[in-house]
Parts: sequence; structure tokens; C-alpha cells
Amino acid sequence: MAETTQRTLPAQFIEDLGKDYGTQLAGLTSVPLDTAKFAPQVAAQDPMQAQAYTLGQAGVGAYEPYITQAGAYSGPTGYQQFTSPYQQDIIDTTMADYDTQAAKQMSGIGQLAAMSGNLGGGREGVMRSEYMSQSDKNRAGILANLRQQMFGQAQGAAGQAFNQQTALAGQVPALQSGDISQLGQLGGIQQAQAQAELGATQEANRMQAMEPYDRLGIYGQGVTGLISGYPGQYQSMSQPNPTALQTALGTASVLGGIYGNINNPQGARGGNTPQQLSQSGLNMASGTFPWGSPGIMSDARLKTDIESIGQSPEGVNVYSFKYKGDDKTFQGVMAQEVPWASIKGDDGYYRVDYSKVDVEFKRLL
Repeated sequence: MAETTQRTLPAQFIEDLGKDYGTQLAGLTSVPLDTAKFAPQVAAQDPMQAQAYTLGQAGVGAYEPYITQAGAYSGPTGYQQFTSPYQQDIIDTTMADYDTQAAKQMSGIGQLAAMSGNLGGGREGVMRSEYMSQSDKNRAGILANLRQQMFGQAQGAAGQAFNQQTALAGQVPALQSGDISQLGQLGGIQQAQAQAELGATQEANRMQAMEPYDRLGIYGQGVTGLISGYPGQYQSMSQPNPTALQTALGTASVLGGIYGNINNPQGARGGNTPQQLSQSGLNMASGTFPWGSPGIMSDARLKTDIESIGQSPEGVNVYSFKYKGDDKTFQGVMAQEVPWASIKGDDGYYRVDYSKVDVEFKRLL
């Protein structure tokens, strides 16, 4: 004959909330999220940064004209650009004055020769010759000194111009570097401000796009809290008679012991404890709990030696543990971590419907 059991269901309003949540979740996630509005963006280069870049390019080799000009002031003929026409006038005037004085001296020699009665004689010729020879030497010396002075002044001016051009060649890059640095810093400030504004807009768009998901997440957390904390309702249901194979394997007695433990975990139906429940389930040939109906004791308060051994593909934590008072090790979940698959019994302990999680409950060797 059929066996009648009892299972715990959530309150109707909780079940309705769960269905409503599932409907909203499916509807919301079925529409692709447009992420273009909050995709990362990089602020464009500020005009001052562009100007600094252009100035930097233009400044490459900007010293070259100054170096070229400085080269023109060096070498053996560099001084010639600095010879003054006024200096040449001074030379010419000085030499003309000298020649005038020399002519007067020559005239004086003739007068002395006439006074001595030797005019046109050999002595006059000797005196004139000696004077002219000495005068030419003196004239050449004076001219050389004047030209040396003119060369020295021109050479000094050329050297000064050379130094000025080389100094400018060194200052131009330094001055341009200062301008480039200043423009770059100011442009960087502007670019940072623009980047901050882009980031604020991106975050605002992200918050706006994610608001329905955040709101639905809060809704789901509330439903989960109701499911795990609200007293369940009881509903009767019938199970079919065990098959011949189940009878041969002793399944009928196992199921009876488990259902008795679910309905009366304090021992009202044969004194089944969590340890007895786990032991009876392991009497199955497969070594697991195959029936799939709610009722496997998985309350963390009934377990000891709990160790995490991984996660299921759906992200459910998987543990190894022992039931208190039993030395056998099992694999399974903690009921408190899977509220959608947990049912709270009259005894205050939670059971897990393992058909609702992707974790196998079994005994470990």
C-alpha cells in the first residue's frame, strides 16, 4: 500500500514572492546590457599640451643658426667684418700728416745745403738718402702699429660676437624647454580635470544602468531571508509502494527510517538520530542518497570536523564532515548556505533537498 508522508513547503506568499522574483530576474537579464555608456574613456590631449608638443618639435635644432653665425666670426678672416672704416680714415690721415712732415724735412735739408754752399752736391745727396731711408722705416712702423691696433680691436669684437652667438645657442633650448614644461603642466591640469569629468559621467551612467539589478538584488535578498527564517507550512503527499528491487535491498526500511526522522527527529518514530539517518542512507548499494526528496539532515549544528573541499560548478560550497556521535565522513553542503534547498523541521534543524543543488551527498572513503 502507499505510504503517506509529510513535507514542509514555504508559506504561499513567500512562494509567490519567489516566483515574482524569478520572473523579474528572467525578464531583466534577457535584455543585453548596453555598456557603451559607461565604457572607460581617455580625455583628449589639451590644446596647451598640443602646443607644447609642437614647440618641442620646432625647437629641435633651433640653436643651429646661432652656431652657424658664430662660425662666421671665427677663423683667420673672421675679424674682417669688424674692421671700422673710421679706423682706416685715422690710418690714412696719420700717414698723410707723416708724409707732409717728411716733405718739410726734405725741404729743410735743401735749405741747409744751400746755406753751406753744397746745394746739389754730394753731401746733400747723402743727407737726403739717409733721411728718406729712415723716414720710410718710421712710416712703415707707424702704419704697422696702426694696423695692429685696428686688427686687435676687430679681433676682440669678433670674439665677443662669437661668445654671444654661442651663448644664445645654449639659451634657446633652455628657454624653449621652460615654455614646453609650463605648457605641458598647465595642459596636464586641464586634461586631468577632463578625465575626472569623464570618470564621473561614466560612474553615473553605470549606476543608472545597474540600478534595476541592484534593486532586484535587494529584493532577492529579502525573499531569501523570508524563505530561511519564516515558519513553513505542511502539506500531505503520497509516495508509491517500493519496487521489488528496493524491497530486496532493504530500501523500504531505509526510507521509512528517514521519513520518520524528518517528521519526528526527536525519536518519536523509532528514535532515529542524524547519525542513524546517515548510516541508513549508506546502506544503499550506491553509497549515496538517491531518493531526491527533501529530508537529508544537513544542519551545520549537527556536524563536526567540517572542512571545505571545494565548490560545485554553480558555486555552492562543498564540505566533508561527520555527524556528531558518528565517526563516518560524508560529503555534502551546509543547509544554512543553501536556503533555496533547505527546509526547517519541527525540531528546529534544517534538511536539504539535494535535488535542488549540484552537489552529491555521499559517504567518503
